[in-house]
Amino acid sequence: MKRRNQPTIADQIAQWRRSAGAVAQTLLSTDGRWALVSTSVTALVAGSIAWLAASTMPPATSKSFMAGRNHSMIPYELYLRLAGRGDGATFAAIGPGGEFSAARSALGANSGVNADNALAAEQAGDDGDNAGVDTRTITMDPGDTLKGALTDAGVTDDDANAAVLALAKVYDLRSLRAGQSLTLSFAPIPENQAAQQSNVTVIAPSAGSDAGDEDDGSDDSNVQPAAPTPAGKLLSLAFSPSVDHDITVTRATDGSFAAEDQKKDLKVQYHRAGATIDSSLYLAAMQAGIPADVVVEMIHMFSYKVDFQRDMHPGDRFEVLYSYYYTPEGQAAKEGNIVYASMDLGGRNVTLYRYQPDPNEPADYFDAKGVSAKGMLMKTPVDGARITSGFGMRFHPVLGYTRMHKGIDFGVPVGTPVMAAGSGTVVIEGRLGGYGNFLKISHGNGYATGYGHLSRFAPGIHMGSHVRQGQVVAYSGNTGLTTGPHLHYEIFVNNKQVNPLKVKVATGRRLAGRQLRDFLVERLHIDSELASMPLETKLADSAGDLRAAKP
Repeated sequence: MKRRNQPTIADQIAQWRRSAGAVAQTLLSTDGRWALVSTSVTALVAGSIAWLAASTMPPATSKSFMAGRNHSMIPYELYLRLAGRGDGATFAAIGPGGEFSAARSALGANSGVNADNALAAEQAGDDGDNAGVDTRTITMDPGDTLKGALTDAGVTDDDANAAVLALAKVYDLRSLRAGQSLTLSFAPIPENQAAQQSNVTVIAPSAGSDAGDEDDGSDDSNVQPAAPTPAGKLLSLAFSPSVDHDITVTRATDGSFAAEDQKKDLKVQYHRAGATIDSSLYLAAMQAGIPADVVVEMIHMFSYKVDFQRDMHPGDRFEVLYSYYYTPEGQAAKEGNIVYASMDLGGRNVTLYRYQPDPNEPADYFDAKGVSAKGMLMKTPVDGARITSGFGMRFHPVLGYTRMHKGIDFGVPVGTPVMAAGSGTVVIEGRLGGYGNFLKISHGNGYATGYGHLSRFAPGIHMGSHVRQGQVVAYSGNTGLTTGPHLHYEIFVNNKQVNPLKVKVATGRRLAGRQLRDFLVERLHIDSELASMPLETKLADSAGDLRAAKP
């Protein structure tokens, strides 16, 4: 007997007809067709993911599966790619046994390398050394050692030690100074090693602990910070201690390092320059583009013949012929020598020529008649000074009454270098009443010079020290009875102060005989060169900024 609600075959056929009619009605509309396609694609993707996930699972009889602890999971990047979001990023995967690994995708959209090529390169053992060279520039900081600077830049300890040992054979490492720049080149790290050496913090499970308890976090004793990633294999190290000196340390094919010390062949070039003096010789020379070191040497040359305070006036002129050395690239490297210099001082001409009469002695400067420019004493022991008080009776600005001023005062800022007016021996060095810090030098033959109100003495200057003419012996200051910073300068003749502006001192050497004849020939040669050279009133920009050049 049939149940009351049991459908008959006729009822089922009628229901199928109604369903088919509904499907047909749906397919007749555009929205219906798109809904059917979207549903089918979604089902296909979901089925594919489920099939791939099921294929990675071990059989039910596997011990690891039964243990329920070690699982193999689909790589996250593959999941993203299947979901339409793969971007070739670095991804992580946890394999059997909980092992952590990092890898760079060979399938990324931006990598430009397909999986087959990546696999072939890995099987061929290509370490990527020829892919390019990484060049870096580092700078030595105060307190740095060369090895420390190299290791901080990513050089391995072995490479750093080998490079330092090779460099020490050709260069004194103690000469390295803070601010020195060094250029390093590296062979790039192979891609697979770079991934393994990435800066990742690894947490190693302790023995007997539950590896699955990830939320504990109470025991961080096993956190091991990863070592910095090496920059790669060091190929070379190069730096320039000076503009004309290059040093390179390179790696040989056997892995050893060798250093090469190369000095550039400098080219000498002569310049003839001159200008009109408006305020001071130094300022006029600098405005003419003459290097500062050449200007200072020129002032020293004339300091024996010219009183820069009394002899020089606006409108006077000077001219100088000097040499300078340049690198093959045209960069100014170091100063040469002043060959000739001349000053026209209100109708008085002072001309000096460089000449070396004895090859075993340094060169000197002589006038046109072969008389040395150097007198026994310099007229001005400081550069660029002006006289603020002369020799004789005057009203003392501190004591408030008139008394004898037994020297001359040069108005100079505190710290101005003070030069020995002549060669001799230090007989007084220290504090002396109203002079403040005072220095006295004996020059022999009854002559001596004194320097007062000094701020400090130069290193190595003490009682009994032997000094040479022009040597910096002290620095001007404001010690003792003064109203402002200046240098008090005295000249003693037989222990009595005399007027430094009027004292007559012995002149330098005078050439004679063969030396005089050779000098006159050299002088004519220099005059001929001067006549053939144009006068530079401002150095060309292409010559470089000589004022910044240093020997």
